[in-house]
Amino acid sequence: MNRISLKKAVASIKKYKRFLISSHTSPEGDALGSEMAVHCLLKKLGKEAFIVNEDPLPPEYNFLPGKESVNLYKPDLRNIDFDCMLILDCTDLSRIGLVRELNKENKPIINIDHHISNKEFGLVNWVEPEASSASEMVFRLYKEMRVPFDGNSALFLYAGMLTDTGSFRYSNASGFTHKAVAELLGFSIDVNQVYKNIYENIPFSDMQILIKVLSCIHTVNAGKIAWVEVPAKLLRHKKLSFDLTDHLLSFVRAIRGVEVAALFKENLGVRNEIRVNLRSTGLADVNKVAQGFGGGGHRTASGCTIRGKLSDVRAKVISSIRRNLKIT
Repeated sequence: MNRISLKKAVASIKKYKRFLISSHTSPEGDALGSEMAVHCLLKKLGKEAFIVNEDPLPPEYNFLPGKESVNLYKPDLRNIDFDCMLILDCTDLSRIGLVRELNKENKPIINIDHHISNKEFGLVNWVEPEASSASEMVFRLYKEMRVPFDGNSALFLYAGMLTDTGSFRYSNASGFTHKAVAELLGFSIDVNQVYKNIYENIPFSDMQILIKVLSCIHTVNAGKIAWVEVPAKLLRHKKLSFDLTDHLLSFVRAIRGVEVAALFKENLGVRNEIRVNLRSTGLADVNKVAQGFGGGGHRTASGCTIRGKLSDVRAKVISSIRRNLKIT
């Protein structure tokens, strides 16, 4: 653990009074969990704190108490008063989207993240690639500042760790992760209901799309690379209620012999823009592939956004996987 950076983050939190909290666009469990837990921590310290995200809360997280504290970006928020920005779970400042426009006076930024590809864009950069999640880092922050957990903060942190470790199945779930979760479970978290809310709450119409996409899985390199794509025409007349990315990739990665799973999804809002998500079973470092296209993440889970036609982008990424990861 980088104690020097942690202490710098603690010192900055103590120094400033008013905080603007944000995370990446299309927030998921770790982004939301770490944001909302930090919001609770700052409030307990007598600070003013305001969460703003570019994208709305996904419906599977509507069960989180205090969700009204997560504000959607609006241009009229540009006059919001704050001393410091606290950015969580972001490799790059651009990942917070339009929210960065709220910092027109270049107020100091505390960057708390666990991605190895983090660009250290803050005045204070606490980056822990060995941490399972930003939520695990916020757990350490509570401990370092001796701020007690409560039922809500424990739930937020649990949800964040649950989602970023693949329900504690991935290799990033360390012994410390499990010890932290054991402590959080002391606050009577209904783990079964949390799991159902996040993973077993897919609308039937979305499930039909999931099935349709999964019926078109392709494999190359003797089954070591598997990929699936979501063309815009599939979604043009039906906006998904849920983000099915993790569900799709879990199925693809579960195929026997697959070392790298890739998902290519056309952006409905921008012509010729493809979102690429990559997962590895552990033998391959997909972060290197994503970084080659301006993205990043972790060794076993990374992503990037690439301009171009779906077929062209797919060919480039598959070629990069073969070349950089030496899969034969």
